[in-house]
Amino acid sequence: MLSDEQREVYDAVRGGPRSGRAPVFRFVDDDGHLLGPFNAMLYSPAVGGPLQELGAALRFQSSFTKREREIATLVVAEHWRSDFEWYAHERVGRRAGLTEDELDALREGRAPMLADVRERVVYEAARQLTAERDLGDALYTEAVATLGRSALVELVTLVGYYAALALQLRVFRAGVPEGEPAPVWKEPGPAPEWRERGHE
Repeated sequence: MLSDEQREVYDAVRGGPRSGRAPVFRFVDDDGHLLGPFNAMLYSPAVGGPLQELGAALRFQSSFTKREREIATLVVAEHWRSDFEWYAHERVGRRAGLTEDELDALREGRAPMLADVRERVVYEAARQLTAERDLGDALYTEAVATLGRSALVELVTLVGYYAALALQLRVFRAGVPEGEPAPVWKEPGPAPEWRERGHE
């Protein structure tokens, strides 16, 4: 039974922009339970509510193109070996126009062949942020010149947000939805035994 505060978060996720007319990925199971990181948000509505709002803002209101946003998100998913994040955003990325070759490269930790300068900078910055937790001076200068400071703030926040979700997904053992294949990582990192740790 959900508290009033949990119900508010639940309704915001189910009725927000993620639901759309035809959701790209499953974030609610057949029993109405939230999947992926969204169920964990119910454990602490005071944090979960603003967290899901931040995610919606990054996904639906940022200055990035859909391709740029998904390139950065998938870099984070691959770095963390986050199965649900990859499951969801591979589908969003494909709808945004990422090719199978680009998706394969990202899943394998390789640089995709990106002709667009902005996309290349988004990829390089997301990769360096996840791997080194910082941007070197040269890449910072290039990112500001190419993307602008406002977009760079959005990119840093996006990388941090999806890293936080990846950690929640790991701690609460939230894998891909039942019946969906997990991504095959090139070099699987250490991961806990994937078992669901309950639903609200």
